[in-house]
Amino acid sequence: MTVSAVGAPTEVTSGARTRLAENFDTFLTLLTTQLKNQDPLSPMDSNQFTQQMVQMTGVEQQLLTNDLLKQLVGNTNSGISTAVSLIGKEVRAVTDTTALKGGKADWVYKLDREAEEVKFEVVDASGKTVHTKTLTGDAAKAGEHTFTWDGKDVSGQKLPDGGGYTLRVSARDTAAAAVPSTVYVQGVVTGVEQAEGQTMLTINGGKVPWNYVSSVSLPAETAGGDNTDTTSNPPPADA
Repeated sequence: MTVSAVGAPTEVTSGARTRLAENFDTFLTLLTTQLKNQDPLSPMDSNQFTQQMVQMTGVEQQLLTNDLLKQLVGNTNSGISTAVSLIGKEVRAVTDTTALKGGKADWVYKLDREAEEVKFEVVDASGKTVHTKTLTGDAAKAGEHTFTWDGKDVSGQKLPDGGGYTLRVSARDTAAAAVPSTVYVQGVVTGVEQAEGQTMLTINGGKVPWNYVSSVSLPAETAGGDNTDTTSNPPPADA
């Protein structure tokens, strides 16, 4: 009973839109046929033609309005309302882009298997490489690691806080074969907003689409955990 009640509005909306689209297509067919077969010596009255064009535009606007309303309802039901519940939670999102906040930026990277070395590149929003580093040893072992960037560019200049910094990870094994890797951003959600049709979360000062979230947990202090325990969070790789 509950399932049918929830699904009913969607079915009605879908059916109404289908009928409206069919009417729109029929209207175009009739108007085109009328124009093709009109008497050249007695063409369609311009006022009548204008009225029909206005009607056609009205139908098209109804279709667009229905689509926009459907998107708005979808965002409300499964976007912002769901994402708001994440505020104050510790989340991990599958994304390689974050913000420089308080003079530093952090990423978590996972290597599928052990590598000989790992090369890191930090790229700004314009695509310019602002920092590079190559690490070996523990930072190249299979599993998860944290990479922290101190916000300085290749010339040692401190860059201003802000978003849009992307971490590129390139790992190679002893045979020079590429080692698959995944990059995450992890932190507490401090805000939710709609931007360009997407529900975005604010994590560590950066904006992340909410559907990129791969895990959610309570912050360590809320869960009553020992904040000094780093067994679940490997020590950061030096920037």
